[in-house]
Amino acid sequence: MKKAFVVTFTSSILCLAGPAALAQTQAASTTAANQLPQVDKDFVQAATMSSSTEIDASKLATSTSTDKDVKSFAHHMMMDHTKLTLQLKMAAPHGVEVPKDNSDTAVLDSLKPLKGKAFDQAYIQKVGLEGHKAAVAAFEKEAEQGQNADLKAAAKKALPTIKEHYKMAQDLAAKKGVTE
Repeated sequence: MKKAFVVTFTSSILCLAGPAALAQTQAASTTAANQLPQVDKDFVQAATMSSSTEIDASKLATSTSTDKDVKSFAHHMMMDHTKLTLQLKMAAPHGVEVPKDNSDTAVLDSLKPLKGKAFDQAYIQKVGLEGHKAAVAAFEKEAEQGQNADLKAAAKKALPTIKEHYKMAQDLAAKKGVTE
């Protein structure tokens, strides 16, 4: 009897307070339920920045570079990182925002004024090598230390692809004379 009264009383108060109170209560419980541990927050930030930067820089490479190998690598990166971004969004817990455009503007701004071989070398160095080296580290850390099961599984699933990209970047760098 006492429980029924409390439930009825609480429901009555929420109805009297209106939809705003109900929405605030739901928002608060959603936020509380979806607090990610810092390691998972760091991973979402690093993974989205990596993929977004990769996509934007690769779009730039396909339009700026005249080297067929660089263009081919860039096209491959655009396709794979678009898929990886989608997989990350699907793995993220409800209520956790996965930024759509989270590119590293410093990397993009450093590439934009370059042309020809200077562009190709900078793209291979900054995006291909450095970008994928950092991405491998971020995905490995999440795969080992992540607290959210879905994000951890997504990191483990994507890790072979990220490592393959890094290997492809190393091969391209060796072919084009770019040192790591």
